[in-house]
Amino acid sequence: MHLGRVAALALAIMLSGCAALNKPLNLALSGGRNTPFPATHAADAGELYVGLAFSGGGMRASAFAHGVLEELRALSRSEAAPFGMLSEVRLVTGVSGGSVTAAHFGLYGPGAVEGYRETYLITDAERYMANSPVNPLAIARGISGGANGRETFGRYLDEALFHGATFGDLARRSKITTWINATDIANKVTFLFSPETFDALCSDLDSFPISDAVAASAAFPLVFSPIVLEAHAGKCGYAEPGWLTAARHNPEATAAMIAHAEALESYAGGAVKFLKLLDGGITDNFGTTGLAVARARAEMPYAPLTPAQAVTLKRALLLVADAGVRRDLAWTQRLRGPGGVQLATSIANASMGAASRTGYDAMRLQVANWERDLVDYRCGLGRAEVRRLRGSLAGWDCRDIKFFVGQVSFRGLPDAMRETLDAIPTRLRLATEEVDLAIAAGRLSTRQNAQVQGFLRAAGYVETAPLLAQRGSGTSPRRISPIRRE
Repeated sequence: MHLGRVAALALAIMLSGCAALNKPLNLALSGGRNTPFPATHAADAGELYVGLAFSGGGMRASAFAHGVLEELRALSRSEAAPFGMLSEVRLVTGVSGGSVTAAHFGLYGPGAVEGYRETYLITDAERYMANSPVNPLAIARGISGGANGRETFGRYLDEALFHGATFGDLARRSKITTWINATDIANKVTFLFSPETFDALCSDLDSFPISDAVAASAAFPLVFSPIVLEAHAGKCGYAEPGWLTAARHNPEATAAMIAHAEALESYAGGAVKFLKLLDGGITDNFGTTGLAVARARAEMPYAPLTPAQAVTLKRALLLVADAGVRRDLAWTQRLRGPGGVQLATSIANASMGAASRTGYDAMRLQVANWERDLVDYRCGLGRAEVRRLRGSLAGWDCRDIKFFVGQVSFRGLPDAMRETLDAIPTRLRLATEEVDLAIAAGRLSTRQNAQVQGFLRAAGYVETAPLLAQRGSGTSPRRISPIRRE
């Protein structure tokens, strides 16, 4: 080995304790509680409800989620409603790369879908990062805890997209409930950047930067050092909510709910002083845990809706966008292997895949229970109460409510397209053609999804155009003109 490289490696080993450290950014809550997320905004009592969940997967996932948004808009827009069903989105949740698109959409709304590709997707989000595989200092810092701190990716996100926006800005600007999901690696649970979580920390959510929450959600182990939050236990007069107490002592509570409750208890009780947050995909790569927990802790059968929304709602779509790829399993064809990095990667992928499938199945079960609870609640109301909540009994049918739960992914796409997608790396900088292919995949998989099509029909939309052409294919796409049924 060249003497210069030996010296560099020796220096890196000596400095291996110097991982990139992130100082806590969250401020203590001066008193009281954080303002709860609105119940999908009480004024929005419409017949339609759309919830979107965007998986992890680096820039590939960000682009795939963007394609889903573009296609949902195209499938339902008209001159009178240029954003189509995107105007009906009431919930968006994201993990890692998907959290970037989720947070951007949640903050700026449907109008910001146009231009997102140029503003973020085809840019170099690794600009400030130390990623070189031959840089011994970066390797040593990674092994020590993380090669990159929050001032790298988090800084870029703030400069390119969020411009200093906080969760307080999100609450004031948007009617969309937005969940950013990271992983609390000590408690081994999904960490939701939500008022309930920050209440337990005695910390002010309104002042917390969105860019840092997204950076935590995307903090892949070793590449990034954990984002750190401080638990300000005992500084805000925190009182444990009833649902949390019940979760810890209820033998029928789900394991996810119990784990979530125990994590909040560890923050409020002082058992954890500094939380260490990493990539949300470690515990739930689809970002569906939040909905399952929200339903499990619901004290009313219609929650998180309001009573007026519960009697007005007719159709709901909950769609998960999975940008996961098939892994190279060449080592299964030989006796030896996997080993080293390949073994570690395989273990991580197996754990994340299992957690995501479990979370998605739990979410589907919770939504099925939610639909049944809503029917029971609606059918148990008296005529006078229905009239008060709806304003009229005209067209009232307490059972006329339907939830559509679906997942879009690379499965089912043309073989050649999927093989190319599977080769796109999980990183934060991609070639323009890779970004465009992931966007096209999001559009195509959404367009041909049975649950999306079912929702469109049930909601009164009729598609009138063939599949949209892939960007750069040379074929001019035709706009889809929705027709509302009378």
